[in-house]
Amino acid sequence: MVRGTEEFVEKIIQISRVTKVTKGGKRLRFSALVIVGDGKGRVGYGLGKAPEVPDAIRKAIEKAKKSLIQVPIIGGTIPHSITTKFGASTILLKPAKPGTGVIAGGTVRAIMDAVGITDVVTKCIGSSNPHNLVKATFRALSQLQGLDYVAKKRGKTFEDLKREMRV
Repeated sequence: MVRGTEEFVEKIIQISRVTKVTKGGKRLRFSALVIVGDGKGRVGYGLGKAPEVPDAIRKAIEKAKKSLIQVPIIGGTIPHSITTKFGASTILLKPAKPGTGVIAGGTVRAIMDAVGITDVVTKCIGSSNPHNLVKATFRALSQLQGLDYVAKKRGKTFEDLKREMRV
């Protein structure tokens, strides 16, 4: 399910029904995992819990907007390959040539669409639990380094670094 506002794309990853057993019976609540992105390199995720589904989604969207991260995108793909792990989930992200598309499962595809990456190859290794997969993917995206950052760190200009990469 995709919900849009003026500037953000909101994608619901998972809605879970959670039951707490008490002395008086069962207490039913809902949790929602939501991705929010602007399609231009900013993306965030949030987990909301409430007695009703719409309230849980609203809370998750508010948390996601507060936890936005900036992702470097070069020509519609990521700058370099990266592998990260969270819990039992491991995610591998590889840059791809233009026209490849987003090769990913449902959870990672939603994140890539929200951030605005159009060409990437991904592989989920281990657990495909949506919560751990989202956290592993966000860890990987936050560790990506742009070409301008690498050039500055090496003491070179952006054009020198691009020239080296072509050779």
